[in-house]
Amino acid sequence: MNLKNRLIAPDSDSDPFGERSPSLIRKRLKLLGGWVHFESNSRELLRLVDLAYAGLPRHRLLAKAPELKITLRLSSDQLARESVRDRQPLSRREPPPLELIRGAGLLGGCTDSSNFVVLSPREHAALVVVSPQMLRFGYHTRYELIEFAVFTLAARVQRLIPLHAACVGLGGRGLLLMGPSGAGKSTLALHGALAGFDFLSEDSVFVAPQTMLATGVANYLHIRADSLRWLGRSHEAAAIRKSPVILRRSGVKKFEVDMRQDPFRLAQAPLKIVGGVFLALHSTGTGPLLKPLASSELRNRLASSQAYGASQPQWQSFSRKMSRLDAFELRRARHPTEAIEALRLLLAG
Repeated sequence: MNLKNRLIAPDSDSDPFGERSPSLIRKRLKLLGGWVHFESNSRELLRLVDLAYAGLPRHRLLAKAPELKITLRLSSDQLARESVRDRQPLSRREPPPLELIRGAGLLGGCTDSSNFVVLSPREHAALVVVSPQMLRFGYHTRYELIEFAVFTLAARVQRLIPLHAACVGLGGRGLLLMGPSGAGKSTLALHGALAGFDFLSEDSVFVAPQTMLATGVANYLHIRADSLRWLGRSHEAAAIRKSPVILRRSGVKKFEVDMRQDPFRLAQAPLKIVGGVFLALHSTGTGPLLKPLASSELRNRLASSQAYGASQPQWQSFSRKMSRLDAFELRRARHPTEAIEALRLLLAG
């Protein structure tokens, strides 16, 4: 074994846990209100970090941003074999989904014995272990392991409310867009971004209940091919069709649109939530697009649609403040641009 490999893979008898193994690469990024320190023994894993988080605005939620540490470990004793020539053709079979676990003050998840995430909110730290086989599934590694660690650690350390919602805004004011799968959150977020709205997030929003400031990762928007019919033969539709295609575990294929490129505008600072909009699956017919919701109905819809967020200790504070804001049901319009104009009026107050 040459010197390079001896540094990467220390003697298993004297250092069985690899504690003296050097961290070959480090990267520090401002994400979700905190400074996240990534360190890894794999350039490929750090490349996935760049794909997900490079070029995003630096959001600030607290007076002092917390320091978070995430270690990405490729479970291989021959890291030199990360090169493309060493990779075999992928099978059509997906890796197993993440199974969540907890205990002894730790949170985590595992796909199998070789791929797992362990987080310690108290220590502001997480460990992500990825096998060379899992690394071949870059999309799953990025979303189900790395993103899980970033989102969960940032939310728990800063006591943020995690929401399954999209968020767009104007002038520092933001609206939460919520609804079941297929309700059109991504389509509405896309048309809002094309109309000059600030884009915050497609499906994961994190709100500080004390201030109602919202942050998210405004990296990608995932659009089904049939949603492009609203754009016709436009330049924007042609550009989206050139985007990479990802396959959801549900079997649905979507374009992965990088929102860090023109003509999109990312929210440069956290948005102040001024209202909630629940997207309906049915059309408006001849009635109005927006139907006001009473505060009691808003609280019920929030609790039923945000089961994970509602289990967090800060939920009551968040729910109480949300109930004081305007909330609406947004019915399907004849064209998404009609819905966008309705949202524009809400954001204008």
